[in-house]
Amino acid sequence: MGNRIKVLIDLNVILDTLQLRQPHYPNSARVLAYAETGVIDGMVAAHSWTTLFYLYAKDQSADLARVRLTEILQFLTVAPVDQAVIEQALNLPYRDFEDAVQMMAAVRSGAEYLVTRNILDFKAGPLQAIQPVELLALLK
Repeated sequence: MGNRIKVLIDLNVILDTLQLRQPHYPNSARVLAYAETGVIDGMVAAHSWTTLFYLYAKDQSADLARVRLTEILQFLTVAPVDQAVIEQALNLPYRDFEDAVQMMAAVRSGAEYLVTRNILDFKAGPLQAIQPVELLALLK
């Protein structure tokens, strides 16, 4: 897809946007807007979609969650989580296995960055984790 920056977007960035969480909403929403307009290639790890559906349905409704996720799938692609991702994630020195799976899904999908608000959780990874504001600064 050209020379656009390819990023894996952590769930907290999406939830900031969907739930209008302040003070994070403006920067997180801009990241998603850049993915929607093709400025960046945005991905979400396969296992995050189930969590996103659950949290959004709990906050709103299952019907609305289906609608919202369908909309998001129009501009964010699914980063596969397969046996290789799980095996490699098990070898990362992370306390939170879900974070390790995020990181390896990003790496195996060819992402240049993992965009998250929790960069400390990803320090030990093979890929640089950056905050939404840092990605926005790179794109200027």
